[in-house]
Amino acid sequence: MTKAEIVNKIVEKTGIEKVVVQATVEALMETLKNSMVKGENVYLRGFGSFILKKRAEKVGRNISKKTSVTIPAHFIPAFKPCKEFAKEVKIKVQVK
Repeated sequence: MTKAEIVNKIVEKTGIEKVVVQATVEALMETLKNSMVKGENVYLRGFGSFILKKRAEKVGRNISKKTSVTIPAHFIPAFKPCKEFAKEVKIKVQVK
């Protein structure tokens, strides 16, 4: 599902103007991104958490050049669904 499809679904369910819904969705995404860039986790009760995961320093190898490079420790954004959400997906989504 794309951002445009999400906006269209919200418009259908609420009857709010598309421009307003689109601005709201953009504002939500921008707020999530800015919070995580500042190093803050975002918790949405009943949905899940957008968290920062720390990746340890490691050695990466370029096989073709036979060289090693140290990749420094860093953080990556991740999503962790709440238990109810994960359980519902596990039950309802079938492997194709």
